[in-house]
Amino acid sequence: MTTLFISDLHLTGAQPAITAQFVEFLRGPARQAEHLYILGDLFEFWIGDDDPDPVYAQIQHELRALTASGVPCSVMHGNRDFLLGKQFCARTGCRLLDDGSVIQLYGQSVLLMHGDLLCTDDQAYQRLRRTVRNPVVQWLFKHLSLPRREKIATRIRSGSRMHIQAAAPTIMDVNEAAVAAAFAKHHVQLLVHGHTHRPGIHRYATAHTENIRIVLGDWYTQGSVLRWTQTGYELLSLQR
Repeated sequence: MTTLFISDLHLTGAQPAITAQFVEFLRGPARQAEHLYILGDLFEFWIGDDDPDPVYAQIQHELRALTASGVPCSVMHGNRDFLLGKQFCARTGCRLLDDGSVIQLYGQSVLLMHGDLLCTDDQAYQRLRRTVRNPVVQWLFKHLSLPRREKIATRIRSGSRMHIQAAAPTIMDVNEAAVAAAFAKHHVQLLVHGHTHRPGIHRYATAHTENIRIVLGDWYTQGSVLRWTQTGYELLSLQR
């Protein structure tokens, strides 16, 4: 059997090619999987489970078809879609997975994260994250009208683009001390995450073993998929 991992699709009506490729993926390779894990930022911005966006409705329909076929799908909150909630799960059959979850995969313990918590050098982002993840702030936001939420989301996206353009590239990546702390805290040797849009496999030699960090890529130009079987793993690019 095969377990699949993806992240950072940032689905939106403005990027129909990404949506089409994801639908093809759900109807094809994902149907043969033992489990599909989506490690955050499935959507470009999720302003609440009551958002009637037709692209989001289409994706929820396709996810329901996948889970109805017998393939479990676990979805982790990202920094763009952390408001995914119970109604999303009810419509799709997916389950929400906590950031920093350890799963057992073919006899190995694997830590799953979105990845933004590892980017501790970006202090401005970490302050914003603490604010928007505050339950009180989220409750207030979700009780605003849809048009008001859309305006706020647009401003946040604009601010995020400006921050990325102005920030030094190094602070947008993970902090190695934060990575080491994550390995130690969860007592694992394998970590899979997304967020940074820098796909790759990183190895860390320790006194007694080797830790491995696998970074999923985004879907802006191609589909990044981690395929894991009993015989090993492979980080793949699905060409568009």
